[in-house]
Amino acid sequence: MESPYTMLHHLNPNSLKNILFLFNRVWKEHCFPSSWGEAIVILILKPGKVATDPLSYRPIALTSCFCKTFERMINTRLVYVLEKEKCISPLQSGFRKGRSTLDNLVFLESQIRDAFVRRNHLVSLFFDIEKAYDRTWRYGIIRNMYDFGLRGNLPLFIFNFLAVRYFHVRIGHSSSHKFIQDQGIPQGSVLRVPLFNMHMSSILHHLPSSVRGMLYVDDLQVSCQGSDMRLIKRQLQTTVNRLVKWCDQNVDTRYLLPRAAVSIFAENVTYTQILLYI
Repeated sequence: MESPYTMLHHLNPNSLKNILFLFNRVWKEHCFPSSWGEAIVILILKPGKVATDPLSYRPIALTSCFCKTFERMINTRLVYVLEKEKCISPLQSGFRKGRSTLDNLVFLESQIRDAFVRRNHLVSLFFDIEKAYDRTWRYGIIRNMYDFGLRGNLPLFIFNFLAVRYFHVRIGHSSSHKFIQDQGIPQGSVLRVPLFNMHMSSILHHLPSSVRGMLYVDDLQVSCQGSDMRLIKRQLQTTVNRLVKWCDQNVDTRYLLPRAAVSIFAENVTYTQILLYI
């Protein structure tokens, strides 16, 4: 039976030492408790949605209190290493200390102003990779950590943490049978965001040299400026093709498509739209 946080807060020093001993064994011996890989999913009705529609509910995953406590300890070390080794692109501003959406807005504004000063057009594409957390390629995360030179207990813990995940859905007092979660980063995980940020940052390395981009977690904005709209369109189509290829290898491409938008910033209003193919 899982221990609630209220119980953990009231443990005496000896009990806390025993928990720390357990955490150190998991860390050093690479033995990940099977119960830590299970989640209970409860459904929360979204405001203003129809209760009879399954898509009207937001799934919330409840995981082990012990595991999440240990995750917080690991997360402190993981974030420190990722930032120190520059494993996360400086153009990723999502959920990072001292960063916010304001960085993305200022970045876009500076591009627009620069284009107008040069009397150029600027075309921006905005992507929201829907359900990206749930469709992320797990072994891509491990590969990224290896490529960044991370060795030892940290990547081994992340591997064991992601390897085997199960969940069952609870509605009222009834629960479904177990389902295996064979892809994605577990919902409710403390490590979810830094692992995703690290993996997602690599998408910026696939942009053409004439195209600039910035991320806020899974929201991607790319821009290209120039005086010839046909050349801009060609560069952006190349960009889209590369993004689709990256998604083929790292997430499910279908979830790149539903939320994409194009904005044209130009003093000449001749161009009101641009057609790109995904």
